[in-house]
Order: sequence, then structure tokens, then C-alpha cells
Amino acid sequence: MDYPAYVAALKAMADENRLKIIALLSQGTLCGCDILTHFSFTQPTLSHHMKVLADAGIVTSYKAGKWTHYTLSQSFAAAFFQQTTTLLSSDETCVCEFAPAPVKAGE
Repeated sequence: MDYPAYVAALKAMADENRLKIIALLSQGTLCGCDILTHFSFTQPTLSHHMKVLADAGIVTSYKAGKWTHYTLSQSFAAAFFQQTTTLLSSDETCVCEFAPAPVKAGE
């Protein structure tokens, strides 16, 4: 598991508005103007949220005229789902091998 990338994604999603944006984009590509209709913040605030999500690889975008259209990255969604499943599973895969070795008394 790529822990640094996973943590970056969690940090990017650790905002109620960004989670709502992800939920909207899970239904398909949306123009920034359409996303804004679901929130009471301004376009610059939306741009900030979208930059955080894009920098984490969660969304992709393209320009059409003066508006930007956003799409949830399907490769991100699949990888994040798999990593979360692995992290929370109780199968034979154990991350304990990554834990530091215990310190013996007197060392």
C-alpha cells in the first residue's frame, strides 16, 4: 500500500464540502457552475476545493469556455476502494510487518 498517497487522499477528503463534491462527481462530470448550485460558497472557494482534490489525484478537469468541468478519477476511486478494503480487512495480510521491532529491555 502506498501510505503517503493514501494519507494525502484522506487529508484532501477531510472536509465536508469536498466529500459532498466527490459525491456529486460520483454521478458524472459536472461543470463548476453546476457544482456551485449545491453550495453557498463562491467560485474562488470552489476553485480552492477543486485544486486540493486535483492535487490529490481525486478529480481531473478540462476547460470548456470560461468554465472548468470536473470528473471523479475512476482510477483513484478503484485504488482508494481497494486500499481501504485491504486496510480494514481481517484476512491473512497483516501490516504488522511494517511496525518497528519492539525494543528489548536494556537496549
